[in-house]
Amino acid sequence: MSNAEKPVTELEQNEHTDLGVTSYDQVAGMLISLLFIVGFFTSLLFIIWLTHRLVFSKTVPPIVYLEEPMGRADNPEGYAEDMAEPGMEELPELEKPELQSTLEAVTDLVSTQMGAFDAISTSATRTGKGSGLGDKRKAGPGGHGDADIIPRWERWQIKYKTNGLEVYSKQLDFFKIELGAAGGGYKHIDYAKNFTGGIAKRKGTSKQEKRLYMTWRDGTLQKLDRSLLGKGGIPTKNRVVMQFYSKATENSLAVLEMANGGGRTAKEFQKTIFGVKESGSGYEYFVLEQYFRRSR
Repeated sequence: MSNAEKPVTELEQNEHTDLGVTSYDQVAGMLISLLFIVGFFTSLLFIIWLTHRLVFSKTVPPIVYLEEPMGRADNPEGYAEDMAEPGMEELPELEKPELQSTLEAVTDLVSTQMGAFDAISTSATRTGKGSGLGDKRKAGPGGHGDADIIPRWERWQIKYKTNGLEVYSKQLDFFKIELGAAGGGYKHIDYAKNFTGGIAKRKGTSKQEKRLYMTWRDGTLQKLDRSLLGKGGIPTKNRVVMQFYSKATENSLAVLEMANGGGRTAKEFQKTIFGVKESGSGYEYFVLEQYFRRSR
């Protein structure tokens, strides 16, 4: 066999074949590039959407409005806040006393003043005990505070709008209001709460009670309060029925009152009437009416 007729093996054929980019490679590369571009822009759009959805803000602490406690205004000058007795120079001279009467009066006066001076110079904690010298101030804060502020329990009024006992019970439980009955020959206060579930009852004394409380004058809601206490087995006949508000609820009412007061101080508030309305799955207070005192 001559060299011209010798067959070419597969290896020799591959060695003489030129390597190049096929149409398949071009299409595959374009698809991969397109997927990369689409993925990049999709991620970019997701980041832009996420930044518009998330709100970054600082945590604001709750506002607590502390109102100055009631005081007693100014008291007459004198020891132990007692009004000083008028002097002899302030009394009209009716007649000229006799010498004997004058001497007796002087003796009594000196004896009285000597005893008063002895009492003043002794320990005040012991001397002021009993019916002698003393102070009408009660223990605790307040002192000679501002007596010109109408207290919250006197200037606040809340109107609950309800169609029945079930809705009214939900409102009381939402605001964590506890009902109580006092008086009627009982030395303790009977409390009840959680009216939409199993009613929780307890007893307490007036000395332990420091919360704000309100009472109904009359009307349907007063009867509903008595009905709720009756469901808990608490007697209400000839007793005062009260609503006790937690510190958190009281503060929310105070903040709401000030926010709607137009920058007025506590001295200028005469009456604030609150209402109750539905808010989402619960309820919230809002200001119905406000009345203000004239500036002095």
